[in-house]
Amino acid sequence: MNSLFERASAGDAHATRMVVDSLRPRLAKMAAYYARRTGEEADDLLQEAWLGLLEALPGLDVRIGSPEQYLIHHARWRLLDAVRRASTRRFASLDDSALEIEAREESPAGYACVAEFARRLKPVQRQVLSLLVDGFTWREAGGTLGCTSANIAYHVRQIRRCYEEWLGEAGPDAPCISQPKRR
Repeated sequence: MNSLFERASAGDAHATRMVVDSLRPRLAKMAAYYARRTGEEADDLLQEAWLGLLEALPGLDVRIGSPEQYLIHHARWRLLDAVRRASTRRFASLDDSALEIEAREESPAGYACVAEFARRLKPVQRQVLSLLVDGFTWREAGGTLGCTSANIAYHVRQIRRCYEEWLGEAGPDAPCISQPKRR
């Protein structure tokens, strides 16, 4: 069997076809599983898995480990990268005009201040801020963006740092900065 993988990695079309045929059921099951888990299309995920497998084939060294496992791992990594990109793409369409973070004040000046501050943030930080303002927990925001709550904590620290810098630049008498209401 290793000679088949050696020939396929060397570019033999017949050997490549045989490798593809032998791994087809496993890749189809893997794509179907991740499609159920992520809500993506199984055919799209299967296509990404095939791309990962075929990209890894020329670099295959049959003397190290199991060739099938090596190719399956590369297929899974490519598939999961596609899932991550699709998740990010769903939420990465925010730009300055589409940012829908509502100011908690009812004044247009409050909204303008929030928009001004949000424009200073990186796109991922804007996404995090938007999700948190919408009431998501750190864990939920991480799940939505395809990362962990520790990543969200990092972004929140960066947002706070940027906010403190913005406050320092604006000064206490700026129309956007108001003192917190005491109850």
